Amino acid sequence: MLVSYNWLKEYVDLDGIEPDELADRITKSGIEVEGVESLNQGISGVVVGHVEKCEQHPNADKLNVCQVNIGEGEPVQIICGAPNVDAGQNVPVATVGAVLPGNFKIKKAKLRGEVSNGMICSLEELGVDVKMVPKEFADGIYVMQEEAEIGKNALSYLNLDDHILELGLTPNRADCLNMIGVAYETAAVFERKLTLPKPTLNENSESASDYVSVQVENYEDNPYYGAKIIRNIKVGPSPEWMQNRLISAGIRPINNVVDITNYVLIEYGQPLHAFDYDRFGSKEVLVRRAAPGEEIKTLDDENRKLEGHHLVITNGKQPVAVAGVMGGADSEVSDETTTILLEAAYFNPSLVRQASKDLGLRSESSTRFEKGIDRNRVYEAANRAAELMVELAGGEVLQGIVEAGPRFLDPETVIVRGERANKVLGTSIETNEIHEIFDRLGFSYEHEGDEFKVEVPARRPDITLEEDLIEEIGRIYGYDKIPATLPEGATTTGGLTPVQTKRRKVRGYLESVGLYQALTYSLTTKEKANAYHGLATDEEPAYISVSMPMSEERAVLRRTMLPQLLEVVQYNQNRQLNDVAIFEVGSTYLSNEKNLTKLPNEHQKLAGAFSGLWHSHPWQQEKKPVDFYVVKGVLDGLFKKLGVSERIEYQQAKRDGFHPGRTAIVLLDGKQIGVVGQLHPADQKEWDIKETYLFELDLDVVFDTDVEPVVYSALPRYPSISRDIALILDQDVRAGDVQSGIKAAGGELLKEVSIFDLYEGEHMDEGKKSVAYSLTYYNPEKTLTDEDVEKVHSKVLSYVKDKFNATMRG
Repeated sequence: MLVSYNWLKEYVDLDGIEPDELADRITKSGIEVEGVESLNQGISGVVVGHVEKCEQHPNADKLNVCQVNIGEGEPVQIICGAPNVDAGQNVPVATVGAVLPGNFKIKKAKLRGEVSNGMICSLEELGVDVKMVPKEFADGIYVMQEEAEIGKNALSYLNLDDHILELGLTPNRADCLNMIGVAYETAAVFERKLTLPKPTLNENSESASDYVSVQVENYEDNPYYGAKIIRNIKVGPSPEWMQNRLISAGIRPINNVVDITNYVLIEYGQPLHAFDYDRFGSKEVLVRRAAPGEEIKTLDDENRKLEGHHLVITNGKQPVAVAGVMGGADSEVSDETTTILLEAAYFNPSLVRQASKDLGLRSESSTRFEKGIDRNRVYEAANRAAELMVELAGGEVLQGIVEAGPRFLDPETVIVRGERANKVLGTSIETNEIHEIFDRLGFSYEHEGDEFKVEVPARRPDITLEEDLIEEIGRIYGYDKIPATLPEGATTTGGLTPVQTKRRKVRGYLESVGLYQALTYSLTTKEKANAYHGLATDEEPAYISVSMPMSEERAVLRRTMLPQLLEVVQYNQNRQLNDVAIFEVGSTYLSNEKNLTKLPNEHQKLAGAFSGLWHSHPWQQEKKPVDFYVVKGVLDGLFKKLGVSERIEYQQAKRDGFHPGRTAIVLLDGKQIGVVGQLHPADQKEWDIKETYLFELDLDVVFDTDVEPVVYSALPRYPSISRDIALILDQDVRAGDVQSGIKAAGGELLKEVSIFDLYEGEHMDEGKKSVAYSLTYYNPEKTLTDEDVEKVHSKVLSYVKDKFNATMRG
């Protein structure tokens, strides 16, 4: 909301209050003033001039030689190139020595041989936004109205001595979306007298009801509709003071009738609409829902298709306006308009909001209807507009207002207790001070004991609870006066939840082993959302689509993070960064509903991608490319960090998009939690990237798993004994299964089993392989003897022979 300081002074005595102080005090009262702009952008030396003569320049077709009276006796000669300059005009003149916005100084000059002593100015040259300049002056100088006194400072006539306060209003303070609302607030904050306009109408003997009737189909959609008739209107420019005020509010002047409706909109916060009565099409106003597919040509000359939930104003047959949003072009006020049908209504905010959104139309009118207007001010605003149309357009107001629905609402009553208010605010405000605060706010009330029964005016729909009134007491009393006190009671230190702790542990570990964290979009294409997620096709979940996607590449929510990480790999390798090791902790989204009626299932996942070299030591001439076991080793370290390594199992598997021989599913306590493997060569070629390995884990399952607390042991007091064995196994026997079997057979003495060699060569029988294991035996209570170890070791060898048909390699 843009608030003119000069305009505000008409309602509230601001004597001795500078704009900056006004902004500061209003901000402290709870309404933020985002900025104060001075319309005088360093301008000086601009006066009102009168063009006495205007002749064509003898040496230039597009220039004029003007003799201008600037109140200094003899006229001064000014060369002007504006197409609309003419004799008899009052114009703003920048005299020699004047300064215009941008520190542009006016000097005496000679143009094509003729002396120019100043410059006749356009509004744009005086710092007015070109979008706010009236159309008739958009391409030329500004012509002032006759009452401007020659030789006087032009800034006051043009309102360029004003200051504009920009209010950053929260949605609950729609009462300050108008000058009267801001005046109420200012008067309360500064405890100044409030002077509001009181419309007075001289209506003729004819009745408006003879000219129009009003019918509303549903009063929930339109609780009140009023129509006034004003005849013998003369459409023309509005007076300079009104144009200046509209420009200061960010509205471009159009003509006196439209400007009056916009002026009342800013003054009262009540949107009005003026129809050309003779072009309206009937004597009937019918407010109803639109028929599906019905069309209307709006004021912006666009044909718009309406939907069944849009509220429209009709002439009984066809729509002439979209209620609260925009009028129709067929009944627009024009220069030939002589009779006005003036609409003043209260529309359902949700319907206005929906229509504004559907049609892509947002206006000052729709903004106010959406946020809520003062229902009890609608009738008064209509009278104010009619009064101005009589004064500024020569109109005659017909008697009465034709209306449907109750004109006024009874005020809401809210009770507040003084003791409760002081307890909440931490203050000791006396009862008489609370009286004074409610008087300053303009609230009627009854006081009995500790209770105040307050009648909340309709202009303040944000006040419905005792706490709302307590807030009013606090902010008018002054937030800066409320004493600062330390909180009482027991305090606790902040901390992380178990899930947050584990998530940080995951990130910390992966970064420590050399991976970089990536952050990618949660939105992707349907094709990429369907890749690599490993979901069974007969249980295919519904896509979760975005209703208004920014692009086709960001149309649905992802089911897996792997395509996004592959995009990162591709992006880096396209820029010669071939060695990539990245991870991401993020969410994927699934839903089993075709028509989404509730929030999708959100799963927290960990995914990673590796490509190129894992490490390189040029000095030692050593390079280690990424392979399956590098990625598996990273995951092993992570599981150990999370305390679940003993419960993890890898099983070779086939998965769409992965290499059929270098892929495994990851199991936790026998339940699948993820996948690790090489990207399929066909997909690798399609992505145009080098050999890449991927993993993805369901962190929700990992984090929800109960983990035994960490138990610390003393350093070994006795030596351990290691034994290495090389077993000849069938090709289809998994080395991991043998490792688990050895561990189980070794009992308590066998502390660690690891694989250190795999051989499949020409010296092995067909269908056989050699796998070497290192076994570590240890007893914390004593030194092991060879006999102790041999007893257990023999048991291990016997077990693998019987279970896996393994033989010792000689």
